[in-house]
Amino acid sequence: MAGLDAIAVGQVARDLVLLVDEVPDASRTAPVRCRRELLGGKGANQAVGLAQLGARVGLLGVVGLDEVGDRLLGRARSDGIDVAPVLRREGTPSALIVDVVDAHGRWRYLEDIPEETLLTEADVAGAEDVVRAARAVLVQLQQPLPAALAAARCARAADRLVLLDGAPDDPDGAAELLALADVLRADAREVGLIVGDPPRDADAGLRAGRQLLGRGPSLVAVEVAGEGNAFVWPGGELFVPLSETPTVDSTGAGDAFVAALTVGLLRGEPPERTARYAVAAAGATVGHPGGRPALTPAAIEEQLARIPAS
Repeated sequence: MAGLDAIAVGQVARDLVLLVDEVPDASRTAPVRCRRELLGGKGANQAVGLAQLGARVGLLGVVGLDEVGDRLLGRARSDGIDVAPVLRREGTPSALIVDVVDAHGRWRYLEDIPEETLLTEADVAGAEDVVRAARAVLVQLQQPLPAALAAARCARAADRLVLLDGAPDDPDGAAELLALADVLRADAREVGLIVGDPPRDADAGLRAGRQLLGRGPSLVAVEVAGEGNAFVWPGGELFVPLSETPTVDSTGAGDAFVAALTVGLLRGEPPERTARYAVAAAGATVGHPGGRPALTPAAIEEQLARIPAS
């Protein structure tokens, strides 16, 4: 595992994406206009995005010892992801996420995520060598707090770049995680869980970013829903509006954002450039159903051209 640029610590799932004109009322039916079956889950989506952007990436998560798990790992390997750290858990089905998206870009998730498909502290301890070897460790905070803390502590002890994605439910855990983090990315709802109120505009997003910066991270990226993203770092801040792209499905935009943010940081790019790169990656993901990114150089360049001036 030596030489990996990043490892994504988080969910691995089968994604079933159904695009419909309208979600039917009870006791009614609706035809499916598009159906996609994908490798999904936040950990896997971020690993795919990292691989597409040229990073050498591994994945630490859990799948069942079942046929679905076989297919998910095969798909990840074909995407260029090192899946050696993925655990196979006997006696549980692999996680399933059904993403129902209507013609207005509104999504509804139906999730079957057995507890056994979540990482434990012991799972992370067993992968300590893998985590310590990666240059960057991405920790999804949808995982149980003990596992997230174990991954962040391990990465910090090895002086690796620690990126947190999300918001923990436990305030005490949040304090320690933020102190361990180099980077925090949170969507508007998650920001509200940490600071008490989701930001409604650019100024509020920047204020929230400054508040979170004081709790430990050296870079904070805060979503302002429907508007853009606020970035704050020591000595600077920037609000980047969303690219002017019609949204088919916002699923996975945050995962593409985090993948591009990570790559920009690993390349040593200035914060301003990394910020626009991350927003461009998110924009390149919302134009198709499902959370799987498609981060080609052409797609990124097209999105960069569509982002309004900050």
